Amino acid sequence: MKILLIQQKMIGDVLVSSLLCEHLKNHLPNAIVHYLINEPTTAVVENNPFIDKIVIFKNEDGHDKRRFYKFLKAIRRERYDVVIDVYGKIESNLITAFSKAKIRIAYKKWYSSFLYTHLVPIKTRQPGGGDLTTIDDRLGLLGPLDLGALNTESKPKIYLNDKEIEDARTFLNEKGIAPNGRLIMLGLLGSSVTKTYPIRYMANVIDRIAENTDALFLLNYIPSQAPQIQEIYDLCSEEARKRIQLNAFAPDLRKFLALLSLCSCYIGNEGGATNMAKALEIPTFSIFAPWIDKKGWHTYANADNQVVHVADYLENLLSPMSKKEIKKQTKRLYELFEPTLFERKLVNFLKTRVFPNQ
Repeated sequence: MKILLIQQKMIGDVLVSSLLCEHLKNHLPNAIVHYLINEPTTAVVENNPFIDKIVIFKNEDGHDKRRFYKFLKAIRRERYDVVIDVYGKIESNLITAFSKAKIRIAYKKWYSSFLYTHLVPIKTRQPGGGDLTTIDDRLGLLGPLDLGALNTESKPKIYLNDKEIEDARTFLNEKGIAPNGRLIMLGLLGSSVTKTYPIRYMANVIDRIAENTDALFLLNYIPSQAPQIQEIYDLCSEEARKRIQLNAFAPDLRKFLALLSLCSCYIGNEGGATNMAKALEIPTFSIFAPWIDKKGWHTYANADNQVVHVADYLENLLSPMSKKEIKKQTKRLYELFEPTLFERKLVNFLKTRVFPNQ
């Protein structure tokens, strides 16, 4: 059996959905599993032993009709038996349809239902969804294959090799940072403005961390965000600025992952970095955007993976509003979410889960 799993776009989604490849291989050991993802996300699934081939979808493939048609023909030549479309957007709809696979599985959506042989409802978006997460929904896509009981305790993993980790240690040494010291990875900016905790509040969070630990701080950002990073840095206390290692910037995502693996924890905006830290078994403390469903994305919730959301502290604030309305009011809601509301939880996380012997 030859299977194509489609999960385009965001790093966090690609990492989380890679778990399906593991389940497929564990239950169908003779199956050939291909994983179709966007080019910038490949770093989180490199060396994954449960993926036989990574199928790269480049930006140009989606922007040029001739390239896209050529891509579609290449998909058809693979002669897949099963296509599991996790992404569920126009591009993946067309890819699935063009594959001519006998079994085509996707989430139930009105605009594409006729393209698929099996449709699975998204349970976390339904009333009474309980404590289901986005991972539970993804596992539901395997239901039509009758694989039997799935190990719901398993989670996505990132596979770094020894050389990558040793290179990260060398990199830190060259920057004058002890690779075996206390290191915290900070996610100061989200993937968009609506997923970014206000910068003056974030500076306050960094100050509190500096007051309660002796750790050094590495930063997760992309070069285009450097001006905003500098703005946050300038707002921090003198002591916090001493801890921030601006010179220890990972030049690519794979090197960032190796650096992250050497950190004691990840603290910052919820997003792809949160999921990467979890996949590396690094404790996380994530600040959720008001419009993000904490119930759905707070995966593997335990003492080592903690989150804060404005709705946790200001009861009934969001209940009258739809997700669309909440997103429109993100700025106002973020302003209400002052860091003093969750300061005690953050300090307790640092003292009990990250540095209990400090």
